[in-house]
Amino acid sequence: MIKQLRLKNYILIDELCANFDSGLNIITGETGAGKSILLNAIDLVFSSRVSKEVIKTGCDKAVIEITLENTKHNFSKLFEENGIDDLGTEIIISKEITQNSVRSRINGTLVNQELLKNLRTLFVDIHSQHQTYTFLQPQYHINLLDSYAKDFYGQQLENYKIKFKNYEELDKKLEIARNSATATESQIDFLKFQINEIEEANIQSPTEDEELEKELEILENAEKLKELTGSSYWAINGDDGSILEAISKIKADISKAASYDEKLANVNIQFTDITENLREISSELRNYSQNIDNDTQRLNDIQERLFNLDKLKRKYGGDLESVLKSYEQFSNELSGIEFSTQNIANLEAEISEVKSELTKLAAEISENRKNYAQVLSVLIQDKLTVLELPKARFEIRITPKEISSNGCDNVEFMISTNVSEDIKPLAKVASGGEISRVMLAIKSIFANNDEIDTVIFDEIDTGISGHASQSVADEMLNLSKFHQIIVITHQAIIASKADKHFYVRKSQTDETKVEVYVLTGDNRVKALAELAGGTINEQSVEFAKSLLN
Repeated sequence: MIKQLRLKNYILIDELCANFDSGLNIITGETGAGKSILLNAIDLVFSSRVSKEVIKTGCDKAVIEITLENTKHNFSKLFEENGIDDLGTEIIISKEITQNSVRSRINGTLVNQELLKNLRTLFVDIHSQHQTYTFLQPQYHINLLDSYAKDFYGQQLENYKIKFKNYEELDKKLEIARNSATATESQIDFLKFQINEIEEANIQSPTEDEELEKELEILENAEKLKELTGSSYWAINGDDGSILEAISKIKADISKAASYDEKLANVNIQFTDITENLREISSELRNYSQNIDNDTQRLNDIQERLFNLDKLKRKYGGDLESVLKSYEQFSNELSGIEFSTQNIANLEAEISEVKSELTKLAAEISENRKNYAQVLSVLIQDKLTVLELPKARFEIRITPKEISSNGCDNVEFMISTNVSEDIKPLAKVASGGEISRVMLAIKSIFANNDEIDTVIFDEIDTGISGHASQSVADEMLNLSKFHQIIVITHQAIIASKADKHFYVRKSQTDETKVEVYVLTGDNRVKALAELAGGTINEQSVEFAKSLLN
């Protein structure tokens, strides 16, 4: 769910921090106060299209930041692959808009739009009068129907998907076999030549060349290394006048001085350590100088080995890792070519058998879908009646298609909200107010099955009053038991159901500002009274109090 929304220099807002709760979050305020600014910001943080016009006048940039609470999904692998820090149950999404650029981040790491799009489908579903979202899109309808009916034919569908995956794997094998069967003898010989050439090189590791380069540099500079380490050894521990001799004399003097004054004891210890360290260093330098050898034969062997490896790298990809990948690719291609005509025939027979089983199983699933679609259509239509759309007709239309990963059906939600109109796809419902109530009806039915955490309704009460408002309020309250709900409303009846009530106010002095407050106690009563009666008086206040009791 959305825990927090932070805005800075966004449209008319200097800085704002709104903390949302689970349950029903209601946003109210006078017409034109800027209520939709909050919802638009939530939408915008996931959006690929962002206008620089959202930057507050006189500012260099605008910032939108949303903190999500995640308790359902495991993003460890996804975050690791994209270099994103895992903050446990928190996900912080931010968008920085400047005059020249837009940057999106997850937990502080720059990300692409595709990643944000995927997160949106898991966390947020927005319903407004001007936009269509998840439930309106036909591609999601089959999953919604199957999810709701999972106890009815879910296991059957799962078995089908496993079998269909096997069918796809067999089909890929057949394609490889058929392509390989057309390979010419010269292609086969060339593949074998490439495989043998790489095999004979006997590459030890993808970094063998780098390791040999390091060894080569040592061998090429063996004499210089011997000279440098030898002279360094003699300077430290040679004849008269060596560093070690000088330090030993100093140590003796300090040791004697320390016997007179214990304050010098620590200095004495340090010089002892220095002396021992120099002895160890000189010993290592002596051993290195004595053991390093100008091995001409090894140097020639390495040069020849690197020459041969460079030839392979030029031919097969630029580095040894690419050479090894090419070897694997050539081996797989050669293995594929070795499919015989009988192998192809066997695959074709197996695929035909599996497809026959899939076709039969898909037909059974399709029949179950059609039966359950009728039941679900009635439930949704009844819910629409409760929401004061008594003339609405709802239908889940199922049409045939070629078998795919989810069967042989196209599923689309269809609706007519007026007697005079033909039933048509849900995505083409014209009225914004109707869309919101249709979405509320569908959401109420799918509440237990829908994985999306946060559902946002922008002015769901458009064109309704009286019983319709009460019905919408009751459905909102019920839906908030399963989802976090954020709603902009002008109806006191709906606003009274809030678990948390936000009030948006626009002020105009030297400049226009939008501010947001959380209402409690008397302030909330006054806000409800104003919604109910237009003005705050004794009657509207009493009515507001009655809504809260």
